[in-house]
Amino acid sequence: MDLVSYPNKPIYDIPIVNTTAIVPTTPSATTSSPSSSTTTPSRYENQKRRDWNTFCQYLRNHKPPLSLPMCSGAHVLEFLHYLDQFGKTKVHNQTCPFFGLPNPPAPCPCPLRQAWGSLDALIGRLRAAFEEHGGTPEANPFGARAVRLYLREVRDFQSKSRGVSYDKKRKRPKPKLIPPANAN
Repeated sequence: MDLVSYPNKPIYDIPIVNTTAIVPTTPSATTSSPSSSTTTPSRYENQKRRDWNTFCQYLRNHKPPLSLPMCSGAHVLEFLHYLDQFGKTKVHNQTCPFFGLPNPPAPCPCPLRQAWGSLDALIGRLRAAFEEHGGTPEANPFGARAVRLYLREVRDFQSKSRGVSYDKKRKRPKPKLIPPANAN
């Protein structure tokens, strides 16, 4: 999810401790130009970097500004609420006549929010980025219990609001073929 892309803005990289992330070079990650020895990050890595930079920018603009080690799960929740203003998913209120309908027949004034799947993927990328920038898994604010509970509440409410099931799809075991009985 590209939160906010500004092609002319500088990239802010705030490490928690003075460590540098080492990106392994694989044959698929290298460019095909023989004169260039740089690697091309994957789409996931680019998205993770943009999301990380956006979160760090949010912390810098926070009143009062926050440093990354001071960030908690509550600040992550504030960030997720902030992102709702850029959402594109219609989430019906319980008082809306279209609550629970997957395809409402008419427009309504219900708010647009970030979709649960986008938030879930964003938190996953930010959890990984936090640890790549020197954070420990135990201190990761993106893995805080409050964040997990919030994501679950968003998933459940959006499921009810939009009439869409977010149940995990389980793989069904393949039926065993019974050999035909011999008709001797």
